[in-house]
Amino acid sequence: MGLLDNLKAKLAPAKDKVGGLAQQHEGKIGHGLDKMAKAVDSKTKGKYHDKIESGTGKAKDALGRIAHKDDDGGTGGTTGTPGPTPPPAA
Repeated sequence: MGLLDNLKAKLAPAKDKVGGLAQQHEGKIGHGLDKMAKAVDSKTKGKYHDKIESGTGKAKDALGRIAHKDDDGGTGGTTGTPGPTPPPAA
């Protein structure tokens, strides 16, 4: 397990930086996901609309988890249950 421990230790600063950047630019990233989904949906003439919408929603949920993983602050907080799901993008 020494190798995995070393790898985790080396990746921890990068993980924190990604979380900070995701939180700082969450709106821009979400807008980019919407724009990309619209472009792909247009190119496929709506054939895969449901799958594109589902994938975009999952990507935004993951972005939200990354960006807000530290918002709890470790006091009180939840017991691991997810919060309310944001409404789907229009």
